[in-house]
Amino acid sequence: MTKKTEQDVVAHLGKLIHGIKVAMMTTVEEDGSLRSRPMWTQERDFDGELWFFTREHSAKVDEVEHDHHVSLSYAEPSKDRFVSVSGRCRLVTDKAKARELWNPALKAWFPDGLDDPELSLLCITVEKAEYWDTPNSRMVQLIGFVKASLTGSPYQPGGHEKVNVTGPSDSSMH
Repeated sequence: MTKKTEQDVVAHLGKLIHGIKVAMMTTVEEDGSLRSRPMWTQERDFDGELWFFTREHSAKVDEVEHDHHVSLSYAEPSKDRFVSVSGRCRLVTDKAKARELWNPALKAWFPDGLDDPELSLLCITVEKAEYWDTPNSRMVQLIGFVKASLTGSPYQPGGHEKVNVTGPSDSSMH
């Protein structure tokens, strides 16, 4: 078995996440409790970073400024794809970056569009990921289930892997 390069890992994660619009983002509140909320992932080529629009003065921004660690969960049950990523999050108030990532559908959350003074971005630099990618064919899954039942070994529904992703070389967070 050949060792996967960081580029291979990033490309595979990008393929798994592609097309899943909503991620559940988990942040750490000041008292240490966890809080999750749905976030709309910006459709772009995955390079180790994930981008989300937010309001500059929101609870999630307070939480990531207190503790930069976040977790994101992606699920596409109809395609048997499940991805969990974790990394460090930072607030970005760069209007040029917002313009680059802008999608007219965002007007539902930001009626003033790019002129909204609260418009900001959260950028997550992915450090670790875990995914479950089951074969698309239900017949392949059924055969695997039956085989596991007959042999007494645990059912292995498909690809499952834990990977480290170091992300882009710009690591400006501490």
